[in-house]
Amino acid sequence: MLQQKAKKPSFGQKKHIKNAKPGAKTRSATKNKNKRPEPAVVKIVLFNKPYDVLTQFTDDQQRKTLKDYIPIENVYAAGRLDKDSEGLLVLTNSGKLQNVLASPKFEKTKFYWVQVEGQPSQQQLQQLRQGVELKDGKTKPAKVRLIEPPAIWPRNPPIRERKNIPTAWLEIGLQEGKNRQVRRMTAHVGLPTLRLIRHQFSSFSVQGLKPGEWRELASEEFNQYLEQIN
Repeated sequence: MLQQKAKKPSFGQKKHIKNAKPGAKTRSATKNKNKRPEPAVVKIVLFNKPYDVLTQFTDDQQRKTLKDYIPIENVYAAGRLDKDSEGLLVLTNSGKLQNVLASPKFEKTKFYWVQVEGQPSQQQLQQLRQGVELKDGKTKPAKVRLIEPPAIWPRNPPIRERKNIPTAWLEIGLQEGKNRQVRRMTAHVGLPTLRLIRHQFSSFSVQGLKPGEWRELASEEFNQYLEQIN
């Protein structure tokens, strides 16, 4: 007789541990001591991070941080954007939701607009799609396509373009997040990244937000997203 596999708990459901002895400390219980408690009301904040802003709320070198833009307390970024990258940052006060959004095992796709130096060949695009070998391992297959320049805000300061060398725009979709991955991938195939903007993260979009602007998801939007990930 076939045994039915137990379903994985969805977001917001507690996982019960079988055969735990009274008073016994489990591995999960030990880990939970280090975790921040889940909030009574979950918040999701979308932020269009400008260039030259750190993806953190404090800095001992007096550089620009999220605190200069977002007045909401106890929200944390799901994943990071480098200081020299721009675009969509998703923040939440829920550790569980932060993990669902940021962990590669949940396969949430992040889409980037990438301005590169040079005119990409089909061979270079295919290399990026198939994955390239970096120092910390081969990248997973990616969604890569050549696009027209997107209708976006000017960068401050502007990028440095070299005379007589063309530039092009790519859209790259990833489900992993190695350190400075997009920049290293394009450099590996001979297309240095000049500008990098994340415009979509899972079902969230930067559309409607100017650099430095943020908005908190309305309850209806939040409930719709919970239905999707459950």
